[in-house]
Amino acid sequence: MLGIHGDNAPMNTERPAFVWTIAGSDSGGGAGIQADLATIQDLGCHGCSVITTVTAQSSVAVTLVEPVSAAMLMAQLTTLLSDLPPKAIKIGLLADQTQVALLADWIASFKIHYPSVPVIVDPVMVASCGDALAVDNCQDIKSAAKSALDFKPFKGLIELITPNVLELGRLTHSDVSTKAQFAAAALALSQSLDCSVLAKGGDVSFGSTDILADTHAQTHASTYAQTQANVHVIALDSNGWDLALAEDYLVCRQVRASSKLHQNGRFWLACQRVNTRHNHGSGCTLSSAIAAVLAQGFVLQDAVVVAKAYVSQGLSAAIGLGQGPGPLARTGWPNDLSRYAKINLCDGNFISHHLNQHLDVRCDLVATVLSATDQATAQVRIASTPPQNILSHGFKVLDADLGVYPVVSDLTMLEGLLAAGAKTVQLRIKTDISELTTAELAESDLGKSALSRCESGEPELIGSELEAQIQTAIALGKHFNAQLFINDHWQLAIKYHAFGVHLGQEDLAVTDLAAIQAAGLALGISSHSYFELLLAHQYSPSYIALGHIFPTTTKQMPSAPQGLAKLKHYVALLQDHYPLVAIGGIELTNLAKVKATGVGNIAVVRAITKAKDPLAAFAELSQAWEQCSLSEELAVNHELGAKHE
Repeated sequence: MLGIHGDNAPMNTERPAFVWTIAGSDSGGGAGIQADLATIQDLGCHGCSVITTVTAQSSVAVTLVEPVSAAMLMAQLTTLLSDLPPKAIKIGLLADQTQVALLADWIASFKIHYPSVPVIVDPVMVASCGDALAVDNCQDIKSAAKSALDFKPFKGLIELITPNVLELGRLTHSDVSTKAQFAAAALALSQSLDCSVLAKGGDVSFGSTDILADTHAQTHASTYAQTQANVHVIALDSNGWDLALAEDYLVCRQVRASSKLHQNGRFWLACQRVNTRHNHGSGCTLSSAIAAVLAQGFVLQDAVVVAKAYVSQGLSAAIGLGQGPGPLARTGWPNDLSRYAKINLCDGNFISHHLNQHLDVRCDLVATVLSATDQATAQVRIASTPPQNILSHGFKVLDADLGVYPVVSDLTMLEGLLAAGAKTVQLRIKTDISELTTAELAESDLGKSALSRCESGEPELIGSELEAQIQTAIALGKHFNAQLFINDHWQLAIKYHAFGVHLGQEDLAVTDLAAIQAAGLALGISSHSYFELLLAHQYSPSYIALGHIFPTTTKQMPSAPQGLAKLKHYVALLQDHYPLVAIGGIELTNLAKVKATGVGNIAVVRAITKAKDPLAAFAELSQAWEQCSLSEELAVNHELGAKHE
């Protein structure tokens, strides 16, 4: 049986997530409800529609906008909810203020029973052809563009709003001509509606001195004309925009299930501008794609970067159908890394979080290694330098086959594993007492020692213990010719010439990555989401760890388990670029399922360290992993042979 895209993959028989689109109908089929449903299905969900408005629309004009009655709007909502409750809701075109108020009341009631279902609002006001859409009880459609609906009834009820440049200016009643004004307006909108904001800069006009005077059509016509003239714009314009890029500004506000590091962060997301006039329905596509990704359990930041890549793909493959702008192509889940946005941290949230959480000199061993000067240097460096510009050549390139990768905290166990043939091992010694559970403190000599030293005011002795253990571990790694990674303690890793360093996302802000690179050390970076793996990618590490896949008790995790479906997506995106290591709750019973996602390597903690015989457990896991690899290779060869017969 053929899969959804006509290939030979087996049909997915799992029930898809339900995504609602509450929006207007585009009779031309390129935007509105029609674009939403096509996007939702293309990204693996089942779309349901609540029509707010019927438009007489083509690729070149909107000639009539007619809202449905209040009774019809409510009947659609009630009928759908009784049978097909959503995992995410996208709201598009609302015809007037009455519909805004009615829908806000309904969402307030809905959220009582479905508090975790995200609601995304795309405040549609102008069609791609340049005509206004929201009638707001106005007879003249053109004059309606001069006013804006009031979305304040949605305050506290929605997760995200996605205005473009025109819409942002009208919603905030502010001038957004410059990049700084644009960012300030997005932050103000986030505060006024108590939600996250994705302010879309793709409609910024080339050379325009008055952004708010432009329409979508004028913007893209200008872009297209410059493309035809083979003009490559690389300089910033007078308002601070890089006109070769489509730059969006993401303001996060208490993002549910996200790492604390990014829950309230603010980021510029930059992609290469796709110079095409065929952009009909791009805003509808973006917001419905965000809803579809959210419905499948991804966090908001993930949904935004995936949806932005999806739109970039769709614009690149778009073709004209009528006389005006054509609709976006539906190209499936985006797995081309070049389509994903570069992420620039644009404030100090990341740094201040890390300094507050991990550089507390009261009893944190890191403080004995990282001086106040280092902390200040890191703060200035990260605040002023985007991550992708720190390193121009990346880190040491590893063999993609790391296999079973043990993570241990005990030197005796480390030596035993190296002697047993482990070729890649990580030493992870926890030094932040707040991360140690009561049981771990009771079991760990280092934990007991750390507590006693903290109480007696002698953290420097703990630093000496730590340094001695790391020095011994590195010497063992060299003796057995193994790839030994030191978790977190990068200065000591450099000092004693370790093979590599492994860092979490929260450690990147206060680590001198250039020093690690200059010392010739390899670098591994943890990630817990699409957003974090893209951040990791910008540092060009030696490998990227993906997790945690299953529930784990070995450490406090900032996010929910990723699961196998997400892991498969991550692998599809990154497997041609990095060795990938799945981590978190992996053991003999689920090892084959992990391998089936295509990931090449697994990091194992508890299945080895908590085993009665850790060395035997390592041998058994390694043999099972090799057997899975062999089975996978045989299956691929069989499939290739069948194709040639």
